Amino acid sequence: MKPLSNQQRLHQVNSEQLYENYRSALGHASSYTYGMRWKTVRNTEYLFRDRDRHGNGKSLGPRSEKTEALLAAFTAGREAAQERLRLITEKIDEQARLNKALRLNRVPRVVARVLRELDRSGLHDEFMVIGTQALYAYEAAGGAHFLLELLASGDVDLLYDARKKLVVVSEKLDGNGLLGLLKKADRTFERVRENGLRAANAGQFMVDLVTAPSGMLNNQTITFSEADLVAAEVPGLQWLLNSPKLDVIAIDEDGWPVPMRVPDPRAFALHKAWLSSLPTREALKKPRDLDQAQAVASLVKEQMSHLSFEHALTSLHGDVRKMMPLLIA
Repeated sequence: MKPLSNQQRLHQVNSEQLYENYRSALGHASSYTYGMRWKTVRNTEYLFRDRDRHGNGKSLGPRSEKTEALLAAFTAGREAAQERLRLITEKIDEQARLNKALRLNRVPRVVARVLRELDRSGLHDEFMVIGTQALYAYEAAGGAHFLLELLASGDVDLLYDARKKLVVVSEKLDGNGLLGLLKKADRTFERVRENGLRAANAGQFMVDLVTAPSGMLNNQTITFSEADLVAAEVPGLQWLLNSPKLDVIAIDEDGWPVPMRVPDPRAFALHKAWLSSLPTREALKKPRDLDQAQAVASLVKEQMSHLSFEHALTSLHGDVRKMMPLLIA
């Protein structure tokens, strides 16, 4: 683990602030997406405000000075919002070049694109990054870089919070499901198998959709549209789902900021250590699990001292909390 220099920390903070402005500008510009138009009904022109890509919307009244003024104000507002977004995007592009020069660019490009699409769709809070890719968020939060061998991975696990309403999430995905969103990030993504949890792109980077066990009383299949990924229930993930969350702005390979939601780093470290102790865990994965657990625990102790391992997270099972001596010795 190598701490960031003061210059790197400065530009990490600048990137975070710029991206928050970008998020605001993007949300404002998106509110103008479907526009206004004149629609003729029975020989009378009405001002119509579209609400979706299917042409649904509402009438704002027949053509008059009032509706013409509404359209003019809408058009001016849209142009101003687009100009603000353009200027902030240019500023981030400039910052991205600096981030690359300072070697802050860490998050794999495809992961960043997927996470920005989730954020753009209003789904940042519904999906959490777990597994190896979460280490990039802990780096950004702690102001240090891990050794590259701890980070190499050809997949990302997205943990879906099944306590959220499926209908709401499906609507935010425009009815195209998670696979449709992945295709926005990279059009080569396809399901690996029917009714499976995994999609892969042309470069064989994989995205897995996972969820915590739902219990015997709830056997609802977690999927967001027909021909979409189907979430796999993975034992132990309920502890990560119930742990505190960490929202971080990291930096991708192109130098662009990327929003990441991950479990509390203490919960991640303890959970990884627990995984390494399971007799059913693949032998090749166990040493890496423990190395990642100890690396994140060291980051917490050295760079995030406000987070104490002495107070075990109550969301974690006792078997997981028993791993603490492995991490705080």
